[in-house]
Amino acid sequence: MKVTLERKNEDYLFEAKGASGNSVMIDNKTGAVVQGSSPMELLLMGVGGCSAIDIISILKKQKLEIDSYHVEVEGDRKEVGQAKPFSAMRVHVYLEGDVPQAKALRAAQLSFEKYCSVSITLQAGVDITYKVFLNGEEVE
Repeated sequence: MKVTLERKNEDYLFEAKGASGNSVMIDNKTGAVVQGSSPMELLLMGVGGCSAIDIISILKKQKLEIDSYHVEVEGDRKEVGQAKPFSAMRVHVYLEGDVPQAKALRAAQLSFEKYCSVSITLQAGVDITYKVFLNGEEVE
């Protein structure tokens, strides 16, 4: 896997492209005009996107209908020298549809524990937890 970044202005704006040819704008969030996501925001988005694709795929294979899907990912950072890496991430998955609670929870478990390459890559240094909400209620 390979990505490229090309500087787009006199400051910190970059256009990143992967093999698919799709691009993402990356910028320094401390600038006067921010035109892209920060690298740390992209990490949170990666966890949310990876798990979303897994969960939807697992439920679709079971012929279950998902009316809407929304995910929120929040990260806690710690100071390590000059850097501020994530120490923890909390993922809240919100599903709407005719999906049995046990299957929604199992899909999330499979994603975070077996399939999501992004969260599995980060798990050695970041405590990633998740909650599933189905039709407005937390699934336990």
